[in-house]
Amino acid sequence: MKNQEAITQSLMEQLWQNYCQRVSYAHAYADMVLAKGGQVVNDHCAFRTFNTFTGEQKAGIVAISEVLESLGYVKIAPYSFPSKHLNSFHYQHPTNINFPKFFVTQLEVAELPSDTQALINEAVASGEDALAGEARNYLAELAESKELSDDKAEVLVAALVKFFGRPWKPAKRSTILEVNKVSQFAAWTLLHGNSVNHFTAYINYQKVEGWDDIESTMKALEDAGIPIKPAIEGAKGSKLRQSSTQAVDELCPVIEEDGSEGQLQWSYAYYELAERNYIEQDGQQVWFDGFLGEQATNLFEMTKR
Repeated sequence: MKNQEAITQSLMEQLWQNYCQRVSYAHAYADMVLAKGGQVVNDHCAFRTFNTFTGEQKAGIVAISEVLESLGYVKIAPYSFPSKHLNSFHYQHPTNINFPKFFVTQLEVAELPSDTQALINEAVASGEDALAGEARNYLAELAESKELSDDKAEVLVAALVKFFGRPWKPAKRSTILEVNKVSQFAAWTLLHGNSVNHFTAYINYQKVEGWDDIESTMKALEDAGIPIKPAIEGAKGSKLRQSSTQAVDELCPVIEEDGSEGQLQWSYAYYELAERNYIEQDGQQVWFDGFLGEQATNLFEMTKR
């Protein structure tokens, strides 16, 4: 039998490995930290989604929340970004501090111009449910009993890895380009679906001599040839400071005007860096473990095309 934490660990490892294969900067960071005797700890992982009809997959945050809560995560706090028509939730594991937090954001498609809504809705209507059938039964069983037999756990993890991909068929090239004029978030999500948007190095736990803060870590990565976001979000000493690498580009499948399948080069993901500091809570000094809306808004722009 495998318990809930072992299954969650297996999924996290596979998501991280797949992400590192796609984001060379994250792979390079991990190699550098381990070579210096440090440890790679991820503060959080982010996903993007659409709050609209997505075929057989449940819509928006609901679909991803079902997975995270079945893995033992707890929904902590909402965040709103009205100017971008986005709403988010922060999820956290209640007992295992080694598991990353999650930041899940959905685009409120109904708030966009009607022609943009129509393009998005047409593109995502073919969404498939990667958890259909036995995998969804196993997910429910895991949520209830907190463990699964080894063979059920293997089936579930494989289905979840597939779930965290693009559930709908490739969109039209013209759709991506038109939607991007209104929302770069929407264009990215059409291309990448439920794929990991980014992981985040937890600077406080990396334990590398000389990399004592986010500035020194950024300097080391930049010296190694990794392109870095020029500014740090959050003042020195504040409760949360964030930056990131630049985003890598990928060739994404799209449908051309003649109906054939082509490729469109687009941004995929960056690797974020986060440094947390103490706040006072109930008379005690504790790490701030939340998120700051304005800083998150600026980091959303790292995948802008």
